[in-house]
Amino acid sequence: MNDSVIIWVHGDCLSPYGPALMAHPGAPAIFVWDDELLRRSRISLKRIVFLYECLLELPVEIRRGDVAAEVLAFARAHGARRIITTQSPAPRFDAIRAQIEDELPVEALPVAPLVDYDGPFDLKRFSRYWSVAEPYAMGQRPLL
Repeated sequence: MNDSVIIWVHGDCLSPYGPALMAHPGAPAIFVWDDELLRRSRISLKRIVFLYECLLELPVEIRRGDVAAEVLAFARAHGARRIITTQSPAPRFDAIRAQIEDELPVEALPVAPLVDYDGPFDLKRFSRYWSVAEPYAMGQRPLL
């Protein structure tokens, strides 16, 4: 048991240098394929393969099902008293986090933004997001 925590890795932070993994190196970590999200969102096979390839680079146990239930079962199996993850702008993340927090505290660490932009984004398609974000990525262009 590493500090009685587990790491919950989600699709919005699949970096081996993500804040949660860096804050607690060696802590047990889990990623859960969200069955409900996959069913509702019709995520392409190409995207699923991309996510899976990212996961293969991470020290995580990969599961599938109800995210909150799987994260809590993993936490119980490791004797964890709290869960560490990274923040996400997704409303679904907030709902899952609230379910988990009914049983265990969840600490969501901030992630450094890819872009320094404060305007609206269309997050339904990466290409729409990137068309706005690219000029600001990694400090290329200052905010107007």
